[in-house]
Amino acid sequence: MSLLRIWFAIPLWKRVLAALALGLVFAAVWPEATPAVQFIGDLFVRAIRMLVVPIVLVTIASGITALGDPKRIGGLGARTIGLFALTTAIAVSVGMAVATLVRPGIGAPLGTAVPKALGAPPTPYEQLIGIIPTNIFDALAKGDMLAIIFVAILLGIGTLVAGEAGRPFAALLQSASSVLLKIVGIVMEATPFGVFALIAVAVAANGATMFVNVGWLALAVLLGSAIQILLVHSAILTLLARVPVMRFFRGIIDALVVAFSTASSSATLPVAMRVSEQNLGVGRPVYSTVLPLGASIGKDGTAMYVGLLSLFSLQAFGTPLTPTVYALVLLTGALAAFGTAPVPSASLFMLAAVLSAVGIAPEQTALVVGFVLPFDRLLDMTRTVPSASANLTVATTVAHWEGELDNEVLRATSDKPAAA
Repeated sequence: MSLLRIWFAIPLWKRVLAALALGLVFAAVWPEATPAVQFIGDLFVRAIRMLVVPIVLVTIASGITALGDPKRIGGLGARTIGLFALTTAIAVSVGMAVATLVRPGIGAPLGTAVPKALGAPPTPYEQLIGIIPTNIFDALAKGDMLAIIFVAILLGIGTLVAGEAGRPFAALLQSASSVLLKIVGIVMEATPFGVFALIAVAVAANGATMFVNVGWLALAVLLGSAIQILLVHSAILTLLARVPVMRFFRGIIDALVVAFSTASSSATLPVAMRVSEQNLGVGRPVYSTVLPLGASIGKDGTAMYVGLLSLFSLQAFGTPLTPTVYALVLLTGALAAFGTAPVPSASLFMLAAVLSAVGIAPEQTALVVGFVLPFDRLLDMTRTVPSASANLTVATTVAHWEGELDNEVLRATSDKPAAA
């Protein structure tokens, strides 16, 4: 019991960072043993993903009912989508600027790559029509996030409009939301073990080779992610949300570590909800609506990477980079990022949509994917962090605008580590 007390007395973020470091050491010293611990990471990811669908459905619906006034829904949604659109467009620009500066595609040996075709990306019509599911239960089973969000919004609005008759159901939604977030807290206690296994397996499979073969691309991804978080998000927090930047990042460290280890915005969602309430003071009506929506459309890391990888490809193929090409990459990259699924390596799937707009043939795109794919796991882990940061930045900013930000909770974060 004394060991358990010592373990739980250590803040969760410190346990997670220690596990991350141990995973790196384990992969370096004993790489052949990493398959033996892979199941731990797989179990952890499955446990988190198990919670994603019920959390999205229940918390969005309960968040809408908590607004009380149906008129607030439109304003909150417009501000959220507008802010995500802004950060996404900036992220694409950051990726393009970093690629122009670092020039990672110059001399890239794409000729030695094995082509990997990922298929045609969904058309805008298919993305739009798929928002409304023909079968609610099928959408839930498949984890179709946009369709689930649509159903949850309808459920919340219907409960509000029902008035007195809808109050018992609204109370049920609020209770279910609280229970789910408590379950998240329980699952999060397994984070150090999951992170240890995920990092060990990823580094053992790709580690040093990745930095030899795609070192400049890896450097560009790191630089782009850092710029998006430290400059863009910090500017939004300072100028629009008016919150202390260091306290904010101290409060979200748990979510960022989970984003890095799972490489999935969707899997990070339960943790993001937890830290937004407990460490940032974001009100439930806001975080339960903004964060699930952000997991689907708030893809700063993906947007940055799509812009970066598009220019990497154009540089590798010697395509002239004219102002028209830059404009097309910016526009199509932002749109593609909005439609990318919140799962690992999904941005590679959308690359074809961007490159086809600037005249790159599918066969050439397949070469790029074949070159990057063997090393994409660690790159994906890196670029998921700015996506998670963007989601929480937008939620905090919208909460400030809506009067749903408890500054006392945020100030208290400076006196304690991220919630254990």
